[in-house]
Amino acid sequence: MTTAIDRPRPTGASGDLATADAPTGTGGAPVPMGVVQVLSAPPAGTERAVAGTDGGEWVTVCAAERLTPGRGVAALLPDGRQAAVFPTRAGRVHAIDNRDPFTGAMVLSRGLLGTTADGTPFVASPLLKQRFALTDGRCLDEPDNPDRAVTVLACRVVPAAGSGPEGRTSPGDPTD
Repeated sequence: MTTAIDRPRPTGASGDLATADAPTGTGGAPVPMGVVQVLSAPPAGTERAVAGTDGGEWVTVCAAERLTPGRGVAALLPDGRQAAVFPTRAGRVHAIDNRDPFTGAMVLSRGLLGTTADGTPFVASPLLKQRFALTDGRCLDEPDNPDRAVTVLACRVVPAAGSGPEGRTSPGDPTD
């Protein structure tokens, strides 16, 4: 069985994660992207990781070059939760809880990515098609209902050793 991480990636395509928003070396050649990391849940009794609390742990999910822009992947975190990780065609990586709050199914990583008219990236659930903002987790179809939001997980891309800056982070990262 082929998973999203095992699928061959398009090469040289505009918007390729390996080149979009990546630091460049001599002659403008892209530098390897490194690994995608997600901040696991902080200890019980503290606020969500996206709120910038201490106690969470950065967990390596996969090599960034194995992701395909526009397609999500699911990752099992050490605390037992699932993260849905989305590399966008704009070169950013976002992570949210993989659980669809409408059905309880762990399916958001299989959703369709899109962008609202104001530029907000979102994923549409593959089941009932509700849209969730990747930047703050709110349900775009029920924005005033916090019970229908998903948890945004801080994530970052850490370049391979000696390949450039310390790491680029997602908007949900407390260090951003």
